[in-house]
Amino acid sequence: MSHNTTEVLVGGVVLAAAIGFAVYAGQATGLSKSSDGYELNASFRSLEGVGVGTDVRLAGVKIGTVTDVELNPQTYRADTHFSVQEGIDIPDDSAIVVSSEGLLGGNFVEIMPGGSPFNFEPGDEMEDTQGAVSLITLLLKFVSGSGEES
Repeated sequence: MSHNTTEVLVGGVVLAAAIGFAVYAGQATGLSKSSDGYELNASFRSLEGVGVGTDVRLAGVKIGTVTDVELNPQTYRADTHFSVQEGIDIPDDSAIVVSSEGLLGGNFVEIMPGGSPFNFEPGDEMEDTQGAVSLITLLLKFVSGSGEES
């Protein structure tokens, strides 16, 4: 009987640890829905390496996450919705760029702030976008020598 009790206790501890890990992983990856913040939209030509939960950064600091990505069948562009922390005002002439953390790092979405005195309102769309640059395409152009020569 005590052998059975020990197994039940150990099983309960393992289950509690698994639930704790799942909650932590959900919060760390941004999958949990936070109510503090506002949503903005952008449309990219290429969103390679970016998905739901990807960081949105300003000056290298995480200020939000990508909340939804969908293909627009009329424009063939990736319509992206992302949240920005409450209290961070983004000037309405800012640009949004898909950036890379390095040669082997992942991609993230970076906001390049403008100088306008007016800010985006919740639900606005950022017009000035730059999609992902494919490293493979750049390397192929370099190797094949298809660049312009002066």
